[in-house]
Amino acid sequence: MSKNHPDEDETNLSSAVDFHLRDRFKLEYSAENETMIERSVLIHRAVLSSVERLFAILLEQYKGKFPFWLSPRQAIVCSVSEDYRSYADKVRDQIHEAGYYVDVDTTDRNVSDKVQEAQVAHYNYILVVGDEEARTGQVTVWLRDEMMSIETLSDEFKLKTANFL
Repeated sequence: MSKNHPDEDETNLSSAVDFHLRDRFKLEYSAENETMIERSVLIHRAVLSSVERLFAILLEQYKGKFPFWLSPRQAIVCSVSEDYRSYADKVRDQIHEAGYYVDVDTTDRNVSDKVQEAQVAHYNYILVVGDEEARTGQVTVWLRDEMMSIETLSDEFKLKTANFL
């Protein structure tokens, strides 16, 4: 650190404080007393740009499909028809109460269209509910074509979150 400026001292200054750009751009201002000219100090806020770089790296690494623990779209519940809306809402509420982000699609569309849309949106888990699931209190995890209880699904979510998977 140069000793050219009286407001610089021996303390270890953060790299976010810049005493040199003010000289380069001739930055000055007048304080309360307009006859007295003060020299400014630039303070950089690099925190947000660091976060932006991190997200750019994560997007590139995961190709837009974030791992479960980081994903803003962890799960979606797709009902086979509007008849199962209340069960789909119940499943969503149970998963949400366990601390996970879950959407629900109870629109009156074909379930394959709902699943395809959820895949394009990069949901980590696509849960389909219909008559059998409502009767047994389970969900069908699409793509794996397996049924599991909501508790088992919640345990799997906890495991993925704990292990950053």
